[in-house]
Amino acid sequence: MIIVMEKTATVENIQGVIDILTEHGFRAILHKGDVHTVIDALGDKTTLSPNRLEAMEGVNYVRLIRQPFRLASRDRKPEDTVIEFENGVKVGGESRPVFIAGPCSVENDYGCLLEVAQAAKELGCQFLRGGAFKPRTSPYDFDGLGEKALKYLAKAKEETGLLVVTELMDSSDLKMVCDYADVIQIGARNMQNFRLLKSVGKCNKPIILKRGPASSVQEFLLAAEHIMYNGNEKVILCERGIKSFDHTFTRNVLDISAIPVIKKLSHLPIIVDPSHGTGQRYLIEPMSKAGLAAGADGVMVEVHPNPAKALSDGKQSLSIEQFKEVFSRLNNMIDLLHLDKKQPALKGE
Repeated sequence: MIIVMEKTATVENIQGVIDILTEHGFRAILHKGDVHTVIDALGDKTTLSPNRLEAMEGVNYVRLIRQPFRLASRDRKPEDTVIEFENGVKVGGESRPVFIAGPCSVENDYGCLLEVAQAAKELGCQFLRGGAFKPRTSPYDFDGLGEKALKYLAKAKEETGLLVVTELMDSSDLKMVCDYADVIQIGARNMQNFRLLKSVGKCNKPIILKRGPASSVQEFLLAAEHIMYNGNEKVILCERGIKSFDHTFTRNVLDISAIPVIKKLSHLPIIVDPSHGTGQRYLIEPMSKAGLAAGADGVMVEVHPNPAKALSDGKQSLSIEQFKEVFSRLNNMIDLLHLDKKQPALKGE
């Protein structure tokens, strides 16, 4: 539950509420706003009556959180969370949808990564993505360059100004990844790796959390809850497809309905990944359009100078020329749907 204090509540009033919550086994998280002070109470609400809290000096009202994901719930925070970066880029809320582009894996040829980064920058994308540590189904497949890839990404950032997104697979690599990346991605396979979620919950980097291939929306939001419970509320959700009974034509089923469902249940921003969501290059554009129309706060797309020679996921990657064409149409669609709110128009329109 959450306890909203009166504007006139004193320090003593606030501490009194925290004390009684602690006495009844709750964890109290204090949020001081410009107008109100809000206390998140995490624990068994059956041990303490909301009426008793509402009777306390300085308490305005108490609201029970109806969902098991308490911190991520819109009951707790009605307004959208907006994650802002030092360069002014914003994700979520009324901001213009962002674009995250780059190869599935960072490869030995730095020129390959830079070519994609320069094209993305020229179009007006905000983020460069690339895998340094790649979880692969087969142990014989290319599994990334590790720190060398992170250095390549950092160098590309220096040359283009794009923010870097890369995946973290192991808590032991957290410090190293934080040294190079602006956003840490938790991949679908690790959505319920709770020790890893706890680790990134204790860092100060924004997190892109991908939905597991067999996870419900509630499980997805509870995974985000683990990150938030450990102190990091800068979580961006990513719908990237779930498993179905039919794998004849698509790798996964991109659950477009999850976007408005999550928008209703949670205040967290959500982006869509049609590359992993379908596994098919020709489906990237229509699924991106569907995701944006459903309310997605951004699109993540895999781009490679020569998809036929990519060391991973070439089939679901766009060439640079294809990406330019797709991006232009998506950008025009954003303007047509009046999705452009506070961020300036992108260069590729």
